[in-house]
Amino acid sequence: MTKQKSETWEWLKALVIAVLLAAVIRYFLFAPIVVDGLSMMPTLHDQDRMIVNKIGYTLGEPKRFDIIVFHAPENKDYIKRVIGLPGDKIEYKNDTLYINGKAYKEPYLDEYKKKVIDGPLTEPFTLKEIIGEERVPEGHLFVMGDNRRFSKDSRHIGVIPMEKVLGKTNIVYWPVEDIRIVK
Repeated sequence: MTKQKSETWEWLKALVIAVLLAAVIRYFLFAPIVVDGLSMMPTLHDQDRMIVNKIGYTLGEPKRFDIIVFHAPENKDYIKRVIGLPGDKIEYKNDTLYINGKAYKEPYLDEYKKKVIDGPLTEPFTLKEIIGEERVPEGHLFVMGDNRRFSKDSRHIGVIPMEKVLGKTNIVYWPVEDIRIVK
């Protein structure tokens, strides 16, 4: 009888440890997310399943062009690309991104730019026109979806406070035929 109790107790301890470990990993390190919508096409597709890496954003700073997940104002999580970092001056003209006066290539948009025949993929704007400030405020990010014509992003919801960022994502793990690392 005591051997059976001891074995049951060991299994119970192992189960509790496994559940706690899984909770810690999911809450602090990695979490799954499902892409909902077309705002990141052609880079990400609707219903792609991805892993959010929470480590990089708790230990370091975001990098330009990272794909991040954040809590949006509508109590929904969004997936977008970091375009502007704190202190950056952002402008779009002639379908070209300018950050602090320097033109940047966005190769992830090339596929869509080839298909557009009725104007630019990204309408011209300045950061001042959108948020009323010349530069991205400290502690905030300016984000945009890759599907520029059909993305609700910082052009509509404003800059994103860093504390709303859940983490970076770049690994699609489902569907199986689409497993990949995105850039």
